[in-house]
Amino acid sequence: MKLLMIGGVIVGAALLAKRFARNSGEWSWEQVIDQMPDTAPPKWMFSNITAIRENTDRIRNLLESEGAPTHSTREGNRGGIIDDAATGTSPT
Repeated sequence: MKLLMIGGVIVGAALLAKRFARNSGEWSWEQVIDQMPDTAPPKWMFSNITAIRENTDRIRNLLESEGAPTHSTREGNRGGIIDDAATGTSPT
């Protein structure tokens, strides 16, 4: 009797694992976020990050269409050239 119960548990666990493995390919963060209520902080964060990415892409496209440099240097507030913050240099 004990062997039959253990066998049943193993078969049940195998069936559940198969079902979860089949549905795991359809899972995504966007689906999880969409199912959250509008007042959920993770949904706010996801929405804000998405908006920032869209704005950044829009700004880059505008700068490229105007011929402005989009890398290494840019004009500073004082009229000097400021290297990227990643280089750790200060305005000249």
